[in-house]
Amino acid sequence: MQTTNSREVYANAWMTVREDSVRRGDGSAGIYGVIDKPDYSLVIAVDGDRVHLVEQFRYPLGMRRWEFPQGTAPDRAELDPTELAARELREETGLRAAQLLELGVLDVAAGMSSQRGRVFLATGISEGEHEREPEEQDMHSAWFPRAEFERMITSGEVTDAQSIAAYSLLLLHERGVAAPAPAPGD
Repeated sequence: MQTTNSREVYANAWMTVREDSVRRGDGSAGIYGVIDKPDYSLVIAVDGDRVHLVEQFRYPLGMRRWEFPQGTAPDRAELDPTELAARELREETGLRAAQLLELGVLDVAAGMSSQRGRVFLATGISEGEHEREPEEQDMHSAWFPRAEFERMITSGEVTDAQSIAAYSLLLLHERGVAAPAPAPGD
């Protein structure tokens, strides 16, 4: 597929939306709407048999949701993913990790967005004060036994796709299934 034209149709500090005109392999024309957002880091903090979650209001859904700490921001688009993970964990929860291990990469919504996320396992946890951004002031954070977290997934209390997929990467890591080598550009 070849891009023949691209135009930005919306932009703010957090994202851009563009419309690309394309030429398909068979020669026919088409369009793609693409949401471009900076890549993010997601952190699974583990302490024994507990995982740490944050709960916040998710405006597009109109409800509060539990999920693993995760995020990015326009001023951090070029930040090393491991540094971003440490920063997000500290900001949202106050936790610090002695070790951060990358478990894999997630594509948020590959059919409409270029955003990708890197998943990290945080261990050797120490607690401190959170450093939340203004949009995160109503955020809560708490430790949950893993069995409770799994129950929250099956009951629909945790519906964040990135958190559920990240937990799968953690389970595979614990089973000794190695993550594939990153593709070029990852």
